[in-house]
Amino acid sequence: MKVAFFDRDGTIIKDYPDHEWTSIMHPVFMDGAINTLQEVMTKGYKVIIITNQYIINEGYITFEQYHNINNQMIRELENHNIDVLDVFYCPHGKNEGCKCIKPRNGMIQQAIEKYPDIKILESFIIGDSKVDIELAMRMRIKGFGIGVGVDYETANIVQLKTIYDLVRYI
Repeated sequence: MKVAFFDRDGTIIKDYPDHEWTSIMHPVFMDGAINTLQEVMTKGYKVIIITNQYIINEGYITFEQYHNINNQMIRELENHNIDVLDVFYCPHGKNEGCKCIKPRNGMIQQAIEKYPDIKILESFIIGDSKVDIELAMRMRIKGFGIGVGVDYETANIVQLKTIYDLVRYI
């Protein structure tokens, strides 16, 4: 199974400064995210979301707030016939030293353990942060950075201006 590992905040839905997440009640989709997810599925990829949610343990939001936003997002994606196979999230603070916070590969390892038919070398990671790109580099798989910067342009890393550009490369 080929998997498209999507970051959530700043890639699928709008991201905010940490302190603003406290008052966010509904996800706002990034321009092009829904269409891109649909295209990725038509190309034979399963969609798994991997998202750092350090704002939980750092006290900006509760687990309930995280799940509320996430469930709203999943329902809206389902309304557009987008099937998200799974969501893996890391609630740990940036300084807790966990194994799952990106760029560490804990969430990818959890996905591989849960879905052993994942063909990791045929899969890719896409996100808007350097930690997403560093994770792709660590896993030695294709990575797509949305506005991350050419510092991370290598043989397996492609920089995109917008999420729309992804479809040309898969």
